Amino acid sequence: MKWLKPFKKVSVQQVSKLSKATVISALIGVSSVASHASAKAEFELGYPEKEELTIGFIKLTDMAPIAIAYEKGFFEDEGLYVTIEAQANWKVLLDGVIDGRLDGAHMLAGQPLAATMGFGTKANIITPFSMDLNGNGITVSNEIWDQMKPNIPKMADGRPQHPIKADALKPVVEKYQSEGKPFNMGMVFPVSTHNYELRYWLAAGGIHPGFYAPHKGDTSGQIDADALLSVTPPPQMPSTMEAGTIYGYCVGEPWNQQAVFKNIGVPVVTDYEIWKNNPEKVFGITEEFYKKYPNTTIRLTRALIRAAQWLDANDNANRPEAVKILSQSNYVGADYEVIANSMTGTFEYEKGDKRPVEDFNVFFRYNATYPYYSDAIWYLTQMRRWGQISDDKSDEWYKELAAKVYRPDIYEKAALSLVDEALVSLQDFPDFESEDGFRDPQTHFIDNLVYNGKKPNDYINQFTIGLKQGDRI
Repeated sequence: MKWLKPFKKVSVQQVSKLSKATVISALIGVSSVASHASAKAEFELGYPEKEELTIGFIKLTDMAPIAIAYEKGFFEDEGLYVTIEAQANWKVLLDGVIDGRLDGAHMLAGQPLAATMGFGTKANIITPFSMDLNGNGITVSNEIWDQMKPNIPKMADGRPQHPIKADALKPVVEKYQSEGKPFNMGMVFPVSTHNYELRYWLAAGGIHPGFYAPHKGDTSGQIDADALLSVTPPPQMPSTMEAGTIYGYCVGEPWNQQAVFKNIGVPVVTDYEIWKNNPEKVFGITEEFYKKYPNTTIRLTRALIRAAQWLDANDNANRPEAVKILSQSNYVGADYEVIANSMTGTFEYEKGDKRPVEDFNVFFRYNATYPYYSDAIWYLTQMRRWGQISDDKSDEWYKELAAKVYRPDIYEKAALSLVDEALVSLQDFPDFESEDGFRDPQTHFIDNLVYNGKKPNDYINQFTIGLKQGDRI
């Protein structure tokens, strides 16, 4: 057993480095022990109020920080004794956190936002920790790939030129429509990154992915759609496509690479190519859990920060060991070679066409673990774009909801306490003194649009396909 230090006092100097984001949380009325503590001269990193925890996850490689925190003893270092349980799907996982069967979980970034907003199950879910950047891909069946290939520019060596845009898929979809055949594609959950990334890619190529109309009771997301998107659990994606039920899908790893290994499909684009260094999963807990167990929450966040740092340390030197851990049946349970194909800095598109994609999985660098308000707001803009948010909202509404759910104030206390113990370096984090929770305007999108999280309505109004201010289905 690893003995827990009684508590750690964080210095006045460190508290002064808490970011503008923490102040913003307090100013807009977010209830937070950490926000109140920042006004004090010092606060104590105390004993965990709850030591035995159950954490849920879905069998995807981006659950890695949880697995590593367990396997490397980072949870135990915090006095936390954790049971990790795979969940059948994202709804079961969310319900488990809400009803208390799970203390926290690996979540889709949109899940805490949608739950707090009341889209689907209503519950106040927060996140103090962003789990990773990138990690998804869009795969099509061999049949669809053969029809797309003539529409894709070639490089000098004859291989397809990347990124492959949905423009190459549009003639295929139009052919199916002319023949009266629905063009079906899969994504993992209505408020998943995968849904929004697939929709983004399709729409950028002129293919309408459909609207939601929850105010009319329509949650299919297929109104006016050229391509019909439906939910399929991640591990079932390859077999569902092989059966011909869907022609392609957007999912996290290892389920794109699995299609390559099984020779049933071709990943055509990664989310890194759709939106460079996009936020992916988060660690979600109920707001009630944090209020009841603030020390436990901070200690959980500390363990996850250390795990994320380990995963990216020394130019990904630990990734082979991480792949070995993730390949175990109690975690992801896919073959070592399949997981390694993306986790170790490469990605295989068409069989034999393996290319370097060093940042396909990012767990710590580029401030990957910091829960930025602007990341949350991007998801909300897509919910509005596709009708999951039925009516116009002010820019302030987006900011307030983001700050209610994404909690950099908790993250910063965890990070600064680790710095104080010399377990991490202050240089590894955003400049807490000046940080306001918003990334600089982002330009690396497949359609070349610019995203400024401080102006969500201006961003929404840029899109050719999708709802704009004043629109309602």
